[in-house]
Amino acid sequence: MSSSYIDLMRHGETTGGFAFRGSLDDALTDLGRARMQAGHDRHGPWQQIISSPLRRCLAPARDWSRDAGIPLQEESRLREMHFGTWEGRTAADLMESEPEALGKFWQDPLNHIPPGAEPLVDFRERVLQAWQEALARVEAGPQLLVTHGGVIRLILLHVQQRPLSDLLKLDVPHACVYRIHLEDEGQVSGVSALGAVEMEATAGDHS
Repeated sequence: MSSSYIDLMRHGETTGGFAFRGSLDDALTDLGRARMQAGHDRHGPWQQIISSPLRRCLAPARDWSRDAGIPLQEESRLREMHFGTWEGRTAADLMESEPEALGKFWQDPLNHIPPGAEPLVDFRERVLQAWQEALARVEAGPQLLVTHGGVIRLILLHVQQRPLSDLLKLDVPHACVYRIHLEDEGQVSGVSALGAVEMEATAGDHS
């Protein structure tokens, strides 16, 4: 039986819609915010919240921290991957203008990143640095990380000992929660996909 856990929550749908949001700082839609709140209410409480600085994560995290009277850490290493020239563009648009590049990215994101994008190995390094620091706080009790699809995928690959090439094979929908079960010394003992609270059909999955 694990003694603690860290929950990973992806932000909800954003006003930017179905596109590679990356470092763009879009606000949540009303539905996106409501679905995050429903996930919070279902899966809490926690002893600490750690959030990406982008407002689609940070805005609800600040509210939850204030309402529960628990610490909030704003962690820049949990921001989404920068998608270079693809920032703000939709997959449909890229299929028209850069179909070969998009196809290569879907098939092999490690070796075919978008033009000007953050290298995937650099993205992984900063995310896992933040993750290791969260593990070091396991004795403080359950934690909630409010972050992005790419960040959650990297952490899941790491704890499941899967290769980086599997990054885009993981399903991480908007407002979903994954629970990483931990032993006393911070060793991972299991992963539970808690899902997202379905309120109506969701938008895309690349922000």
